[in-house]
Amino acid sequence: MSLSGAHRAAFRREVSLEGRVYAIRDTEGYPAPADTGGDRRAVPFWSKPTRAQLVVKHVTAYQGFEVVPITIDDWLSNWMVSLEHDGLLVGVNWAGARATGYDLSPGQVLRWFAELESEPTAEPATAPTAEAATESELEKTLIHTTQP
Repeated sequence: MSLSGAHRAAFRREVSLEGRVYAIRDTEGYPAPADTGGDRRAVPFWSKPTRAQLVVKHVTAYQGFEVVPITIDDWLSNWMVSLEHDGLLVGVNWAGARATGYDLSPGQVLRWFAELESEPTAEPATAPTAEAATESELEKTLIHTTQP
């Protein structure tokens, strides 16, 4: 699994456990940068405040932003509707020197979390080692790279 794929899987698992997501904002609002082709924009969200804080600290474009917690209920009920209406994607656990990762449509996110609710039992908590490796890899990626 790629690092972005690991971050995506961690996002789903961690948000379900924590009951909230984290966004970043500055005085102008929440960022929604365009993809490399300039076709679509995405608003980034993270599953842990530490993930968002690393991006704010190490990605020049986001320095000075504050990390903002959002409850999962508010995020799924209100944010997904607004993002869909505005034609924006949902960035999940972006990382690295350029803060990149997976982008999903709001509809995909809603289906993703609806699937979790319909599962009879939660996934076993056998991934602390993988999660720790993912966090460690995230820190390495952000600390040892520079903004182009």
